[in-house]
Amino acid sequence: MEAWLSAPRFAVYLTATGGDRARALALYEWNAQLSAALLHDLAHLEVGLRNAYDVALSTRWPGPPHWTLPGGTVFAPLYRRRGRRRVDVNDRPRESLRHAVANAGGPTAPPGKIVAELMFGFWRYLSSAAHEKTLWVPALHRAFPPGTDRAAHVDGPVGRLHDLRNRVAHHEPLLNTDIAARLTDLLGLAKRLDPQLGQHVQATSTVASLLAARP
Repeated sequence: MEAWLSAPRFAVYLTATGGDRARALALYEWNAQLSAALLHDLAHLEVGLRNAYDVALSTRWPGPPHWTLPGGTVFAPLYRRRGRRRVDVNDRPRESLRHAVANAGGPTAPPGKIVAELMFGFWRYLSSAAHEKTLWVPALHRAFPPGTDRAAHVDGPVGRLHDLRNRVAHHEPLLNTDIAARLTDLLGLAKRLDPQLGQHVQATSTVASLLAARP
């Protein structure tokens, strides 16, 4: 198993099971199943989030062209202090848009295809404090019910879920991660985006049952 998993990776599970190799392998399998279940739920949330943001941004910048093409308009240079440096926090979103347009087939690609090429990290940072005045107030708050707090109800949960997705995508151990709290984040955000989305994720998720069945 050390040859297959690597000694350092398997050691995490051996430590968690007091050196019981059979239980360690069972725990590793459980971790893989939990990761797959989380990816299922996160996929629903990511698609819902990006589509809701696309509608909100399209309403604010109706075009033509679609808001993904004139990236310098939606993501005009926006400078913030980072220590002694002034950093354009919109440089990365503009670069992400350029890559998405290229990967989708160029400026003539259907807008939906370009939107689908944008990674979760792109959408995650749109709700950050740096974008409150330029994106949240004029556009993105419309993706949520009135009274939604940007920091507490959106940016905090989506940031924690982005971190979780990165751990899951890199097959990292989840043994010390508060998965129940992250599931609460996920369901809460999904319900704010669309009550039916929240209901569907809750009805189809197997995360809670897997947490109860941890070896």
